[in-house]
Amino acid sequence: MSSGIWDALIIGGGPGGSCAATRLARAGKRVLVLEQEHFPRFHVGESLLPYNQAIFEELGLLPVLEAAGFPRKRGAQFLLGNGSKGTGFVFRNGQFTRHTEAFQVERAKFDHLLLQHAATSGATVREGVRVESVQASPDSVAVTIREESGATRTEVARFVLDASGRGNVTGNQEGIRVPNPQLKKLAVFGHFEGVRLDPGETAGDTVIVRLDNKWFWLIPLCTGGPDHPAKVSVGLVLDRDEYAAFRQSPEEVFQQFVAGSPPVAERLKSARRVSPMHVTSDFSYRNRSFFSHRVVRVGDAAGFIDPIFSSGVFLAMFSAKLGAEALLAGLDRGTDAAPELTAYERRIRAAMQIYWEMVENFYTTPFMELFLEPRAKLGLAAAVNAVLAGELEGGWRLRWRMRLFFLLVKLQGRFPLVPRITFAPAAA
Repeated sequence: MSSGIWDALIIGGGPGGSCAATRLARAGKRVLVLEQEHFPRFHVGESLLPYNQAIFEELGLLPVLEAAGFPRKRGAQFLLGNGSKGTGFVFRNGQFTRHTEAFQVERAKFDHLLLQHAATSGATVREGVRVESVQASPDSVAVTIREESGATRTEVARFVLDASGRGNVTGNQEGIRVPNPQLKKLAVFGHFEGVRLDPGETAGDTVIVRLDNKWFWLIPLCTGGPDHPAKVSVGLVLDRDEYAAFRQSPEEVFQQFVAGSPPVAERLKSARRVSPMHVTSDFSYRNRSFFSHRVVRVGDAAGFIDPIFSSGVFLAMFSAKLGAEALLAGLDRGTDAAPELTAYERRIRAAMQIYWEMVENFYTTPFMELFLEPRAKLGLAAAVNAVLAGELEGGWRLRWRMRLFFLLVKLQGRFPLVPRITFAPAAA
């Protein structure tokens, strides 16, 4: 049985799905959100970008998140695993950066707050429901769903917005997923108390520690206080095949690389793990198309990028906002929104491409050599700072600087424009 025709049916209740649901419901549309799990639930991807703040404010979420007491992130630090070099980016120092601080969040709480806000805004939310198939017709989309009881039924909507994350429901159904063969990674991670944090406002920084072909993240989820200890998400991203070759437990693999990385080992020397060790695949991919007839894909359901620059939640919400606005145009005109969805795909592909290029270069030594030697010349460091904060549409003044930066990375591969680095252990 169906509940009538919805204006929009949203697959997934994570940040992208919640954002789109709130935007559409606040515009007076009839919205159904289908979420496979029950919130709150554990999820990785805990570091946000400053440019999330404008979306939070627009959706009326900023007071909710401020009241939740999440730590403030004002910058990011990048260190070599042997402790020989490092640098930091402070968002407010970015010449082109319009938003200068973000939240670090425990995703179980954060995602639950966003989904509750969507429901309060007028969206209908159903949890514990799995989407089986999506079939579009000229004027609507039929979605077959399976309840927890095992019963199946069909919901019909004018449009479907796929925010199913790496589940990639409609992309997999249409066979349009294209993996990146260079980025077959996985992450081993957990939550720890007693991790040493920097004093002052840098306590909330994300810390990235780069080893030869892998990296650690340290993300403060709670900076601590008189009555409660700090809690930090610590993870290791490495090649899938390398991890499999160890034939050890996730904890053993993780601890082996902690011991070989002085900056991480020093921060964790008094820490204790307060969660299970999790392992999640990190296979970067993009769908060949971000929309099909009356279906739009947002966030990881459009493409998943290695999380090194913490772009996941921001891209999910940025694309969800633009996707919802495209659907609103189609609903208001009574059309399939094809022109708006074409424009949507163009903007989101351009936004994602910036981070794809950053990620692919991050795993090269010349990139790290330049990245760890930020210079004020020509505003190149300011341009990189802006991208790290989430500035994706900074116009020509940002684009030419990023193109020059990547050109210099190529030149660094041949000529030492800045000092060379090594990932080998530092001499005693």
